[in-house]
This record gives sequence, structure tokens and C-alpha cells, in this order.
Amino acid sequence: MPQKDTVTGPDEGRTKRPGYGQLLRTRGAWTFLLPGFAARQPFAMLTISIVLLVQHTTGSYGTAGAVSATTGVSMALFAPYSGKLADRFGQRAVLLPGVLVHCAAGLTLTLLALSGAPTWTLFLAAVPTGASTPQIGPMVRSRWGVKLQGSPLVQTAAAFESVTDEFTFVLGPLFATALCTGVDPAAGLFTEAALTLVGGLLFAAQKGTQPPVRTFEEHARVEHASALRVPGVRVLIVTFLGIGAVFGGMQVSLAAYSEAIGRPGLNGVLYGIFAAGNMLSGLVCGAVAWKIAPQRRLLIGYTALAVTASGLWAAQSVVVLAGLGLLVGVCIAPALITGYTLVEKIVPATSRTEAFTWLTGAVALGQAAAVTVAGQLEDGFWDGAGFLVPMGGTVLALVVMFLLRSRLVPPPAGRTVARGVGHRVPVAVD
Repeated sequence: MPQKDTVTGPDEGRTKRPGYGQLLRTRGAWTFLLPGFAARQPFAMLTISIVLLVQHTTGSYGTAGAVSATTGVSMALFAPYSGKLADRFGQRAVLLPGVLVHCAAGLTLTLLALSGAPTWTLFLAAVPTGASTPQIGPMVRSRWGVKLQGSPLVQTAAAFESVTDEFTFVLGPLFATALCTGVDPAAGLFTEAALTLVGGLLFAAQKGTQPPVRTFEEHARVEHASALRVPGVRVLIVTFLGIGAVFGGMQVSLAAYSEAIGRPGLNGVLYGIFAAGNMLSGLVCGAVAWKIAPQRRLLIGYTALAVTASGLWAAQSVVVLAGLGLLVGVCIAPALITGYTLVEKIVPATSRTEAFTWLTGAVALGQAAAVTVAGQLEDGFWDGAGFLVPMGGTVLALVVMFLLRSRLVPPPAGRTVARGVGHRVPVAVD
């Protein structure tokens, strides 16, 4: 079993209240945190860069949303396989070819859009662009899981990763929007490809902190089945689909709203306010010593998310929209953090990278569907009609979560997963 590798020692972490300072003193953490942060930036830039470039070259938000959605669907479908391969063969073996394919595909998509190529070629190039998107977030979370196995810092690490994700989503869209509107419509995707290559290769070089890779003999003794066989994972996928609907609906609708009022540069600011609310909420969420069970926290937090998202479509001014966007962002972080925390409790360690990629893939799929629907609504109806998408996505996911909430209850400590991932060898959950 991997030893907890913190500078505070194996017992002190159990007696002191876990916090960010203690987490960041974990030995070896910075070796994967810094390159991991750099490699995450492209993930937040990709969708909005595609939307802005394709809308510029075609003049249609519907087409731009559909091409971007194709990228998201492709990523959602292939991400779990990437996670499963990383669990089996190691993160480095998956990342090295992945970043090269992603850069080549993204640059091809950019050149096709700029050259006025037929629309179908944009969709064709969008498939490998999304399929090869590096899954850095799940890989970082898996590295934390190895470092902190059995430590109370696991919840803190989940919060820290959510905050990191949201900080990325503050910087990424702002950076991409500034490049596309202030430099060149293609600058966002060109920069995304460059960051993917440099950040991904630096992260892959950190071999010492990646989860251990099983030998061939160990693989032969263990039956490897999908993390989808854990019922709670399927419920969390629906939950994260709704979160993706918020991200996608906000991206397209804020861009359309900003252009409609003649202030396109405001798009990045409004989306940054939304993401900042998410980031600040995540900081607070991770600092609280929660006494409420995680499945109950998820249900309460998601209810608040659905309520606040339901008011976006009615906003009539920049100030009101910014305020509502901030509240929606505040409600997203607790849901994300709690969902990832539940994965640590209900999924065996040998399948967690796959489980994490199912959740990030669900966000991407929800975002892709939302971008498509919101784009069609903005093209065919009134300015702001796309904000109906976050409302619909979160309300539907909330209903499903409420009906299936019992599947999110973690087994008692020490109990093995009987039907979760089909291991022949019992695996302790906690």
C-alpha cells in the first residue's frame, strides 16, 4: 500500500484539521501541480476559441456551437477510454501520443476554418480534436489519491482541484477571448495547441508521482471492468451533465448577449465573474470541516444551483446578469467538489482515473449539447434565449439525482465493493 507522503508525518495529519497549507506541504506535490496547471489551461480555452473562430468565419452561432459541440461530444466519448488506459498502462504512455495528436488536429481545424473550407470538414476535424484532449484534471486527482491514501486531506485535495479548475476557467476564457477579439480570431486555437504541447509534455515527464502501473501478471489476476458498474457513478454522470449544461449555455449566451449590446469584449468579463464565483466558493467549501454527509451536501447544493440558474433568462441588464452569474458560479463549486469526493468513497483506487474521466467527460458532453442548443436558440429566438439551457439541464439532473439519491450513499468503511467494478480480488472502499 502506498504510504502517505506528507511532511507532517503519518499521524499528525489525522489529528490536525486538514487545510490547504498542510495539503501543499505534501512531499512531491509541486512537481505535478505546476506542470498540471499549465497543461490545464488549454482545456478551458478550447470551446470558446472554436465558437469565436467559427462564428467569425461563418457568421452563425448555430454552426459555431455545433462544431464546438462535436469537439465536446468526441471528448466525452473518448475520455473514459483514455482514463482506463492511463489506469492500466500509466499516464505518461497515454499523454505523449495524445498531446501530439491533439495539436495536429486543432491546427488542422483552425486552418480549415480560416481557408473557408466546407462546413462538413470543420466537423470532421473537430472529432480528433476532442477525442485527443488531454485529461490532465483526472490525472492530477489520481496522483493526489496515491499521495493521500487514507488521509483526511482527501476532501481538501478535492476542493483544491475544483478551485484550480475554476481558476483555469477564469483565466482560460478571458485569455482566449482577448486573443480572438484583440489579436486574431485564430489566435485562441493556435495558443491552445502550443500550451497543450508544452504543458502536456512537462506533466508527462513527472514519472515519479504518477499512480503505479500494474505488471502484466497483476493484470492477468484482476478482472478490469468499467467504473460505470458502480451505480453511484452513473448518477454522478447525470449530475455532471447538468453542470456541463451550465458551462455551455453560459459561454454561448454571454457571447451572444455581449455582441447584441455592442460590447463583445464584455463576454470574457461576464464569464470571468461567473467562474470567479465558482472559484471563491470552492475555496470556502474546501476550508470547511463538513459534518453533513456528502450525498446530502450534493443534493442541497444542486438544488441551489438549479434555482439560481433558472433566473438567468430573465436578466435584463448587465448588472443583474453579472450578479446572477456570480451566484450560479458560487453554487457550482460545492456540487463539483462533493461529486469528486464521492468518487473517492465509492470507486476502488484501480479505477478512479477512469471514473474521474467519466465525470469530466459528462461535463464536456453536457457542455457540447448546451452549446448546440443555446446556439440554435440564440439564432432563432430572442437575445438571451440560450440562458434557458442552464435552467433545463440543472432541473432535469436534479430530478434524476433526487429519485436515485440512495445510490450515492458510500458503503460502510472497510466494506468491499461487491458489484462495483467486478474485481475478483476484494478492494476496500475506504
